[in-house]
Formats: sequence, structure tokens, C-alpha cells
Amino acid sequence: MFSSFVSPRQVKIGDAAAFAGTTPRAIRHYHDIGVLPEPERGSDGRRRYGYDAMIRLLWIRKMADAGVALEDIRGAFADDAGGDADAAGNGGAGGDGGADGDRAPIDPQVTRVLDRLESTLVAKEAELRRQRAAVQRMRTRGSRLGLLDDIVAGRLESLPEGSVRRDDLDTLLVTERMLGPLAAAMQAGRFVALATHPVLREGSDRVDAAEEALDDTVAVDDPRVAQVAAERHAFEEALQAAIEASGQDAEDDAILDAWDELHPAADDAVGGAVEADGRGAGPRRMSVAEAISKMPYDYSPARWRCMELALELGAPDPSAPSAAE
Repeated sequence: MFSSFVSPRQVKIGDAAAFAGTTPRAIRHYHDIGVLPEPERGSDGRRRYGYDAMIRLLWIRKMADAGVALEDIRGAFADDAGGDADAAGNGGAGGDGGADGDRAPIDPQVTRVLDRLESTLVAKEAELRRQRAAVQRMRTRGSRLGLLDDIVAGRLESLPEGSVRRDDLDTLLVTERMLGPLAAAMQAGRFVALATHPVLREGSDRVDAAEEALDDTVAVDDPRVAQVAAERHAFEEALQAAIEASGQDAEDDAILDAWDELHPAADDAVGGAVEADGRGAGPRRMSVAEAISKMPYDYSPARWRCMELALELGAPDPSAPSAAE
């Protein structure tokens, strides 16, 4: 055999990395965490990798590419240390000590690693399906509407294009986060009414503009605060009357029935709890009060007072006789 074709007995880290399809930095990391034992160093002080080290490095790369965590890889090699010693005693490349390794029973530690890996992959597949479905909804419904929960978006998708504003979707997004999809679906009826009643939409814009004018330059006891609160109250009564006249109550009942059927023990409605971010490790439940406390609103004190007054105007009069009386 020509000398130019004779394989070296040992190679430097750069050649080992190139052959294994990785980087010298990754190999050094393997050494640091104990996945790959430190090899002998040559007279120049550099690492040298022989056949056994290269075989182990190749298996590390195969396992890592399959998604096995480095910690699990280290544990698997630790449990297999006796087999490695036997193979080394039989001459490594030339011996036959590892010949039936593939047919031997899988070590329980490796089995546990593979079980965890399979569970992780199943979860990733489910997440990919969810993401693909979200992309498809965005294509069909639009980039923002398609990201809302189906029960929310479904109530708006039949409306004419452009009739639901970005601010409307922003509001639904916040409600969905704070109170859950069901509450947002109920609120969506408000934007259905605004989209189908131009006069109501104009009135909404007028009151919104009046509220926005109550900035930090307006005192809390300024007469305009009470005036705008009265305008908001009057508008909300007109909007509610239009919603009732349109027959949305029946649609609300159908949505509630469908939700109860799909979520018999759900607590996403007002007073329940909402999910906080935590993908992968499982979502954390967060109370509505906590969610509200974490959502910033750049409202002036005058505007907050206006909102309070409007709510007070809409509250039932405790001195008024009830229907039962």
C-alpha cells in the first residue's frame, strides 16, 4: 500500500471534528462535561485522538443528532463503561468483543432515556401540528384574526373585510389573555354590532376620542370627566339595545353551550384563571387579578375616574324595586 494512503494512528482535534461532522469547540465541550474522555496529548501539547476516541465521538454525534440530551449521553456511556473496557481488551478495531453489542438487551438507563426522548418528540410533533394549524388560520383569516382562539375568530370571520379594526382585535387579544377565550368570544359580539351599525361605530369613535382627550392635563374633578362618563354610559346603553335587537343573545347561548360541552370543568371565564406563558414545561395558571395587575394601560387619573363614573351610572339602583316585587 502506498504510504500516502496509510491511515494515521492518531489525529488532531481539527481533523477529528471534521471527520465526525462537528467543531473543535463542541469536542472541547464534550471533554468539559465528561461525555468524551480527555485523550493523550502529543509532544507539542495538543490533543491526539485514536480509533476508540473517534468511535465514541461518532456515537455521541449520532445520539445528539437523534435528540438525546448530552447529560443522557453521558449516563449511557457511563453504564456501558464495562463493555468499552472489554472491547478495548479485545483490540478495539481488530477484536470481536463488540460484535454482538447490537443484539444485547438495552440497558435500563438507556431505555429510560429513549422513553423520555420519545415523549419529547411526541410533544414536539403536537406543537408543530398546532403551529401549522395557526399558520393556516392566519392565511385564511388574516395575520391577526387568525391568531385569536377559534371561538373568538369564528364570530368575526363572516364580517366584511376591514369592518373589524386592528384596535378591536387588540382589545380581544387582551381580553382573551386576561379572562380567557370564552369572555373574548362574548366581547366579540360588541364588535359585530359596531361593524354592522355605522351610526354606532361613529358614536363609539366620538366617545373614544372624548375619553382620550382626558389626558394628564385634565384634573380628576374637571366637569368634563363627568360629562364624558355620561356620554359613555348613554352610548353603552344604545349599543346594548342594538345587540339585543339583533338577536345576538341566541348566538351567545349557543356559544356558551358549545363551550360547556367542550370544557366541562373550564374556569377561563371572569373570576377564573388564565394561562401564563410556559410552553414546553407546561403552562402556569395565573389568576385574573394577577393578569390584570400585569397589563399596563397608559390612562390618566382623569380617564380612570371617568371610567369609574360610567360604571357607577350603569350599576343598578339598589333602592329601585326588583322585578320579583
